[in-house]
Order: sequence, then C-alpha cells, then structure tokens
Amino acid sequence: MFHDTALARAAKAADPRPKSAVSTGCGLAGLAGLFLWVAVARHYGMDGPFAALTNVAACGVPMVLWAVFVDKVHRSPSTGIDWSAPKPWRETLDISLTKLAGLWVTWVGIAVIYGTGRFYWSNQWGGFPFAMWCVGMAAPVVFLGSIPYVLWIDRRLVQPKDGAWALGAWLMGLNEDIDREAIYNHLRSWAVKAFFLAFMLAVVPGGFGNFVRGNLSEVLHNPVALANWLIGFMFVIDCAFATVGYILTFRPLDSHIRSANPFAAAWMAALICYPPFTLMADNGPLDYHTGNYGADGWSIWFAGHPALLIPIGTVLVGLTAIYAWATVAFGFRFSNLTHRGILTHGPYAFSRHPAYLSKNLFWWIATIPVLTTGSMVDAARATILMGVVSGIYYWRARTEERHLGMDPAYREYSEWMARNGAVPRFFAWVAGKR
Repeated sequence: MFHDTALARAAKAADPRPKSAVSTGCGLAGLAGLFLWVAVARHYGMDGPFAALTNVAACGVPMVLWAVFVDKVHRSPSTGIDWSAPKPWRETLDISLTKLAGLWVTWVGIAVIYGTGRFYWSNQWGGFPFAMWCVGMAAPVVFLGSIPYVLWIDRRLVQPKDGAWALGAWLMGLNEDIDREAIYNHLRSWAVKAFFLAFMLAVVPGGFGNFVRGNLSEVLHNPVALANWLIGFMFVIDCAFATVGYILTFRPLDSHIRSANPFAAAWMAALICYPPFTLMADNGPLDYHTGNYGADGWSIWFAGHPALLIPIGTVLVGLTAIYAWATVAFGFRFSNLTHRGILTHGPYAFSRHPAYLSKNLFWWIATIPVLTTGSMVDAARATILMGVVSGIYYWRARTEERHLGMDPAYREYSEWMARNGAVPRFFAWVAGKR
C-alpha cells in the first residue's frame, strides 16, 4: 500500500494541476466576512433588504483586501496595466473622453431596457423593483465616478483603446481603425452584467431574510426543516458571492471580463434558465414539478421515516454545499457567459462543471419525478421533463467549454482534468474507456 501511495504521489507530481486564476484564500476571506455578518444579523434580528446588501459587502470587502494585499492581483500581467510608467494626461485624454462616450451610451441603453421592461417593475418574478431601486441609487455615483476612474486607469493601461473606446469612436465617426469585434464584446459583456446583476439583487434579500428568521429551536428537532434551513444558507452564500462577482468587474483587481460568450447557442441555453425566460418555472413548458408534491417530494414520500429522511436530507445539503463551493471558488469573479480567468482549484479540481452536476443531482433526488406525481403518465412526463432540464445544463456546459476553449489555458486545464479529474475519470470508466 505504501508503494502504491508513493507511486500515486510521484504521478501527481509529474502531472501537476494547472495554476488557478483565483486563490483559495480569496474565497475563504469572503466566506469569513459573510459568516461574521450573518452571525451579527441573526443575533440582532436584522433580516431586511439592507441587511442583505450589507451581507454582500461583508463578503466582497475581505476578498478585495485579500486579493490586493496577499495575492497582489493588481500586479498580474493579465490586468493589462503598467503601474511603473503612467502616460502623460495629454496623451490619453482624448482616448478617455471617447471611452466615456461609449460607456455612457451603453448605460443609457441599459437604462432604457430597465425602464421599459415590465417585469423589472413587477414582483411576479421576485424582488426586481428592489433591484431597480438599487440601480437607481447607484447610477449617479457610477456615472460621476466613471470620469476620474477612466481618466486615471487609461494612463496606466498598456492598450487603453478597448471596446468602450471603439464604440465611442464609431459613434463619433472618428477616422480610426475601429475593431468591430471589440464593440460586440463590449456590448455582450455589459448585457451579461446588466441582466444578471439585476436578477441577483432581486433574489438576495429574500433568501437572506428567510435564513436569518430561521428558528433554531424548531429546525433542530425536525430533520426536514433543518435540511431546508441549511440549504437556504448555502444559497445565501451562493447569491452573495455571485452578486459581488457581477459588481466587481475591474482591471486593477484582474477581475475584468476578458470576453463574453460570442455564441448564440450559449446565450439561449443560459437565458432559458432565468426569469423572465425561464422554461422550468411553475407551469412552464419544462416544469418538472408536475403533480401534487413539487420540490418537496422527498420529504412527503418519506415522511415518518427518519431513517430515510435524515440521510436524504444530508445528501441534499451536501450537494447544495458543493454548488455553493463552486461559486465561492470564483472569489469575486463569478459570472455567467464570460471568461474572467480559468479556475482549477476547489471543486474544479474534480469536475469541470461541479455546480451543474450538483444542482441536477439535487433536483433528481429532491423531486423524485418517478414518484411525486398522481399517475403513471404524469410520472413519465415529469421524468422526461427532468431529463430535458438536465440536458439543457449539459448543453450549457458544452457551450461554455466551446467559449473557454478559445483560451489555451482552458484547453490545458481540460486535458489535465481528462487525465486526473475524479468525475471525468468516473464517466470514462462507466463508458468503458478506462
């Protein structure tokens, strides 16, 4: 056995895992800040939307401090910043003004979409009106702050003429060699940020409030209530980290969007999983909760059988913890449909798509589609729909790999995973390829 272990260690040393773009410490720092604030909020009964926003800040600030003072991410070559030789103001002023024009036009377009999209002002899909209030309060600060920020950063960027500048130059009709693909990437990047940030701001308060209001004396005596309460906390963690990710897209933090997914199939696969386009929502065409029990099927079918409820609840909490862990691993770089650096640590050392895998296993176990319906026909229907939903997430994974595969760093990671990743090796064994 000792000999086998030594051989395994030697093989691992000969084939090291590619370096991750984010450190483990960054996510742990955010997690520590979140835990601290949640403890304070529970102690004092602060369960409102502003307490939930404070939770986001308590998660984000420690990560920024860790990234700057420990990881020194601002020194990374991938930021595109040369701190040692800032350019004269006169050299970059015109570039900065053109870039600001492109940025502001982009923001006006987002404001028009927010203002005219009815669901952004309806509670039908959650707390979108609160999200719009947050955006409205932040807009003047972001607008005014963009001026000194752009003037400052452009002096230090190696190549300050980015997509925002290209859009501004095109709008002004400047006689410049304009990269249209840079414009498209700029617009796609801001479309991702605008769509998903509004969604995150809408869902953050509800989950945070439900967890803070949880009654320990009740949940500790009920395995189902305890499991649901802990699952809720996993989503509090997930939502806080994801919200921070959509907010902190800055080059000095090396968290800027390198590229937004250019493939229409990727956008279609992602958007149908989120409101208002959700196909899996209640009464939607892919609603796999058909029947009388819905997502709580496991707790209803096995009610009165703690020998089953406890292990199933434990598995569901564990799967949600993996899902949250996959978001924590991003630090403050989480974002759908974008490339912001390749992760190879945490759950990404075992699977290329740990969040999708754990989420779908959770749904299969929690809903038990073959049982939680009123007839054999409904059971078959629910099972097929659940299979289609899982297929959509497989589709999402493939479109993400197609995008990220344009980066040699991801191809190196993907090849390493095929050789060493526990999940890919398991599926290869099932398929008889090992």
